Amino acid sequence: MTSRIDTAAVKQRLGQVGTWIAALNGLPAGQVREAAAEIEELGYGSLWLADTPATKEPFSNAAILLAATNRLSLGTGIANVWGRDAAAMNSGAKTLGEAFPGRFLLGLGVSHQPPVAARGHTYERPLAKMRGYLDEMAAAAYAAAEPPEPVPCVLAALRPKMLELSRDRTDGAHPYFVPTTHTARAREILGEGPLLIPEQAVLVETDPGRAREVGREHTAFYLRLPNYVNSLRALGFTEEDVANGGSDRLVDAVVAWGSVDAVRDRVKEHLDAGADHVLLQPLAPDRGLDLGQLRDLAPALVG
Repeated sequence: MTSRIDTAAVKQRLGQVGTWIAALNGLPAGQVREAAAEIEELGYGSLWLADTPATKEPFSNAAILLAATNRLSLGTGIANVWGRDAAAMNSGAKTLGEAFPGRFLLGLGVSHQPPVAARGHTYERPLAKMRGYLDEMAAAAYAAAEPPEPVPCVLAALRPKMLELSRDRTDGAHPYFVPTTHTARAREILGEGPLLIPEQAVLVETDPGRAREVGREHTAFYLRLPNYVNSLRALGFTEEDVANGGSDRLVDAVVAWGSVDAVRDRVKEHLDAGADHVLLQPLAPDRGLDLGQLRDLAPALVG
């Protein structure tokens, strides 16, 4: 699989800001449709969905949301390569790309050991797995109607070798749970051409104690996964930073909290560091749905 997309056209279509909302994988379809329609109305360029073993299947959910909206792009953040074979991944992406031209982005990733084990697989050699998987996707037969334009494909890439694979074999990278320093390093590795679409957790909350309390709920969830911990260590975070749910320093780096202006400034940092499109993940207690923050942020960030 190699880059064949019109990158400039994709960037223009997406704009600078989208959103990433895991909660939409567990809610009733009617509520999810309403949420997607409002996100589109607010002016966000994209909505990205997770892929977990025990929640909604992302391609099916993306189809529901694409049908409920008119312009909004949908992305998988990420479709787990252990969850479906390469032929199924290829056909799923092309099915959506043909039905909704220019509105679907395929985010692929090797995920992490616990969710992979929950699917009954053995998590090993993730880089080799992804290389082989891309080979299999490129060789997969597809006899149905082709999309009028290629479906963009990006990898959930954190470390240099996966970023290099993103650069060489796909259309770019979709890093998750990263500070702005990672965005700068990722752009240096990717070069000027490929897409760079980082996720950014956000919390419109000016009280430091409350903001860090909610932010630490978020960081603690992901610091259970070695891939994220190793990525943060490579960026200069210490053992103390990644212990006990995350230090204040780490929470502040990974979660953009404060006023609307503070969140806007963090998004600008990503863009200045080389991001093409920044995905806001509004944090809510118990990992729930909070569109209120997206409403508050929209006037400052989209338009």
